[in-house]
Amino acid sequence: MNLRHIEIFHAIMRSGSISSASRRLNVSQPNVTRVLAHAEQQLGFALFERRSQGLIPTPEALRLWPEIEQVMQQLDTIDELTRRLRRGDGQHLRIGAAHALGQAVMPEAMITARVRMPKLTLELVTSHFATLCDDLLNYRMDVALAFAQQVPDGIRQDVLCRAAMVALVPKGMAAPYPVSLAWLRERDLLLMQRHDPLGTILHHALADAGLSTLSDYQIKTYSVIADMVLAGAGVGIVDAFTAARYSERLQVVPLVPALTFDVVLLHPRHSPLSHTAQQFRDILCQRLASTEVTMLEQP
Repeated sequence: MNLRHIEIFHAIMRSGSISSASRRLNVSQPNVTRVLAHAEQQLGFALFERRSQGLIPTPEALRLWPEIEQVMQQLDTIDELTRRLRRGDGQHLRIGAAHALGQAVMPEAMITARVRMPKLTLELVTSHFATLCDDLLNYRMDVALAFAQQVPDGIRQDVLCRAAMVALVPKGMAAPYPVSLAWLRERDLLLMQRHDPLGTILHHALADAGLSTLSDYQIKTYSVIADMVLAGAGVGIVDAFTAARYSERLQVVPLVPALTFDVVLLHPRHSPLSHTAQQFRDILCQRLASTEVTMLEQP
């Protein structure tokens, strides 16, 4: 018997007639009759006797019934499990992020994920790119959000959005809009480290413009650059997501020429994303797009 035979047999046994079984399964009576006849043909014996009072199970059918009930219970268990997996029930997602994205993007994304999947548990670790990749390769982490750069073998990076670096200028300082690298360089530009993913882009842009890449400060953490601008150390360039967190305390000014970068989701190349991870990926895309729009709408 195949699963369709079992389903029809179970419905007839439960409801007592072809018509009731068809309503139970939401199919036509001829369809139920046809599948039942095919099942009996395949088995080589009748499952029901047709009498005036309806269908009467044969002794063979009664012998089969306990096993059929067990199969249907297992199918119900599978159905319930798939519903729980679809909702994220009982799922645990291990997430990594670059420090800036962990601070600026992850909090709201994780809250949204918990609202949509109440039974989901989440674990977040912020770290440097090499550490994130190592954790993914050793299956200590499911996915990681980072700024795009060269990935090691075994890691796949999917681009979620393209964003821009922006300038951070003290509130009281008159600044052109947009602002050039030369203008910033003349006002104590705090530089990212050269080997940082965004720092590499910035250092190349400065060199292409014939500007110095030397600075009294070269800083790895983007939020520290913002805090130093607040403290009066100069002006800075950071990613748009970090800038959004400081937009009420500092001027956030676009750059000319624009310096863009990709935000990527990292995961093991040979391990497909779970349904829960795919849902979280969609939430991240929405959160990233929302942050970009906020930055672009500034005057």
